[in-house]
Amino acid sequence: MSVETRIVTGDEDGMRLDRWFKTHFPDLAFGHLQKLLRSGQVRVDGGRAKTNDRLAKGQTIRVPPLPKADPAVPGIKRSAQIEKDATFIRSLILYEDKDVFVINKPHGLAVQGGSGTERHVDGMLAALAGPDGEKPRLVHRLDRDTSGVLVLARTRKAASDLAAIFRTRSARKIYWALVKGVPTPKQGRISLFLSKQLGIDGEKVRVMQHGDEEAVHSITYYSLVDRAANAVSWLSLKPVTGRTHQLRAHTAHIGHPIIGDPKYGADMENVPEELPKKLHLHARRITLPHPRGGTLDVTAPLPPHMRESFDILGFDASSYDPIVDAPED
Repeated sequence: MSVETRIVTGDEDGMRLDRWFKTHFPDLAFGHLQKLLRSGQVRVDGGRAKTNDRLAKGQTIRVPPLPKADPAVPGIKRSAQIEKDATFIRSLILYEDKDVFVINKPHGLAVQGGSGTERHVDGMLAALAGPDGEKPRLVHRLDRDTSGVLVLARTRKAASDLAAIFRTRSARKIYWALVKGVPTPKQGRISLFLSKQLGIDGEKVRVMQHGDEEAVHSITYYSLVDRAANAVSWLSLKPVTGRTHQLRAHTAHIGHPIIGDPKYGADMENVPEELPKKLHLHARRITLPHPRGGTLDVTAPLPPHMRESFDILGFDASSYDPIVDAPED
């Protein structure tokens, strides 16, 4: 392999040099990169550089001959796993273009790693890396047991643009949930101050008072779509804010916890026993400005356990969804 000269692209503007190498040469060890930099074999615009230097669009990077990836058995196993991850993630794709992936995240699959979590969306995204080695990036989150639409950015520039869209609340989300009982009124607005707490059963939010330390405001609009007697309701939910466990805490607070919620819905008396014992919360639809213009509007089909419950209760997923006309603030 000979010396290469590569040019920093617009999507890479502001990227750290070590991150750039990790993206383009994932098999290059960090320690080896440091040696190449110290010896002057790697240069940026002809000058010496450090791992934490920020790159600018149009700069040139001198890349010396690099060692080939170790062809040992562990590497073969990693390749097989990457192929398996790619097949799985691609089976979830609802929409894709050169900037964005939108997937239908299954119930039970974590978005990011954590204590005791080995398999998660973020850990599989390297399998969808483009020819330049750049992997898609998360721009928002769903709880492990919440299924539905999850947006992924394919480039660093798209990730930055989408992050700004989510920060300014320009993304409109609609969730479907099956809850205990029937709320009154049939349409309403839930406004609460919430605070994250860490307990023996993991992270949970508590309802707080305005002005309490670490309390954040949260707003959700809800609408009744259908009901099964007085036992279970199908609610459509439109969160204005995006707090941890917001919809789960909001529905529980008004006395109608989500079916199958172990943290906020322990009392499931009078709920049909044949319903699957899984969280019945689904990110049904997302609408947001596309980074290149126009509107991205994607809907996710129900997960298997919610389809089963809809069939048991006689709900029709093609029914008109009244939450579409709810306010946005």
